[in-house]
Amino acid sequence: MMRQIATNRPESTMSARPRPAEAAPILLRHDRDGIATLTLNRPDAHNALSRPLMTEIQAELDRLRDDDAIKAVVIAAAGATFCSGHDLKEIRATPGRDAYAALFAQCSRMMQSIVLLPKPVIARVQGTATAAGCQFVASCDLAVASSAARFATPGVNIGLFCSTPMVALSRNVSRKQAMEMLLLGELLDADTALRFGLVNRVVPPAALDETVWDFALKIAAKSPLTLRIGKEAFYRQIELDLAAAYDYASTVMTDNMLARDAEEGIDAFLGKRTPTWRGC
Repeated sequence: MMRQIATNRPESTMSARPRPAEAAPILLRHDRDGIATLTLNRPDAHNALSRPLMTEIQAELDRLRDDDAIKAVVIAAAGATFCSGHDLKEIRATPGRDAYAALFAQCSRMMQSIVLLPKPVIARVQGTATAAGCQFVASCDLAVASSAARFATPGVNIGLFCSTPMVALSRNVSRKQAMEMLLLGELLDADTALRFGLVNRVVPPAALDETVWDFALKIAAKSPLTLRIGKEAFYRQIELDLAAAYDYASTVMTDNMLARDAEEGIDAFLGKRTPTWRGC
């Protein structure tokens, strides 16, 4: 399925004026084999996260949350840039505390929705990801990068510290590495991002789609119930102290063992057959 999403609405049929050419959709969705691919489609604007684009992404994440046909999600981008962060022209056009607060609240909700989505999310990074674009990558559960990809949190260079990108960044890489990115604001190449732990794989550009699809298909073959339980547990326990994390994880493991999918998975393993997941 290909769903094209645009913020433009058709003119009233009562209007006698000719209708302008329809704008290109700013977000695309394509579903195949239980995998939904969301593609940022503002290549001429370096896929900057405008308010309309974030609204469309949020709407799709909300739909995906309850879409039982989808087992994994890929975030991709059209053009040479993955995502340049917030749309600075849009920001400067609507100054003021209320506008700024609403913008960053909207972005924060979207990033948290990726983490809270009960399906694994993979970033397919073909080009540069900066500021909130880097935050986007860090918010995804997995990230596969082309060797041509670059990463930065460069807000410090324009007098705007990347404070909200810092939240996701500092939960992916070490404190020293996060501060290096935040304080210097320099571009990192893909291999350095891999070494820092920001991405899982770096592959030649020609191998990017194959590698992402391999990840997604392997995930889609797992029990959706187990994926949902495991993803939620991962992000909850990582914020707890050691003893509390073990107490919480033990409870999750016990509940998981009582699920039919766990019984089926163990029986299939012992019987040397492929499991049939029931999602319960």
